[in-house]
Amino acid sequence: MPSTILRTVPRLAAQDGEKLSRRPPGRTTNAVSGREREYLTPGEVDRLVKTARGRGRYGQRDSLAILMAFRHGLRVSELVGLKWSQVDFVTQRLTVHRLKGSLDSTHPIEGDELRELRKLARTQETGTRFLFMTERAAPVSVAWFQRMLSRVGVECGLPLVHPHMLRHATGFALADKDRKVREIQDYLGHRNIQNTVGYTRLAPSRFDTIWD
Repeated sequence: MPSTILRTVPRLAAQDGEKLSRRPPGRTTNAVSGREREYLTPGEVDRLVKTARGRGRYGQRDSLAILMAFRHGLRVSELVGLKWSQVDFVTQRLTVHRLKGSLDSTHPIEGDELRELRKLARTQETGTRFLFMTERAAPVSVAWFQRMLSRVGVECGLPLVHPHMLRHATGFALADKDRKVREIQDYLGHRNIQNTVGYTRLAPSRFDTIWD
């Protein structure tokens, strides 16, 4: 499958209070990688989810991890730390514990996500604390998700994908739905609204009707 070059919108000016130039170790710059935007579209996320689902015995787990990272705007460290105690199947809510000084919140769990969570729970032993586990019955790691996402990205024509693009995808998707800045801020847990403004200022659909 031909590679997809991620283009459209310039980089965000800030990433949760830190300049985007201060990247985690191992993450290449846009100039070096050829990546021209720091987020994925909902369609690209869907491709990742579907590709992951078809990969081996852990496809269901891997696809759900990608879906939840996008649906809830999770940093990879927040994702791998998810516990079953944060999932309320009765109220269909997820308690999101943010890191890096961000604010916690409670999110709705959509129907497709809820079904996949129930499936995942049935594959685990009673008393398992974490959602995402390895075959050795240990919680998955940040490095695991990075490797898995990279491999899935290559397979579906998105070779430049990295985990934080899923969190940015959440912000842009919500901005494209015309959600209020404060609503997006609270959903992503930003303490500083300036970290949220970039999503609405650079929203891909912002100028779609400017000549109408």
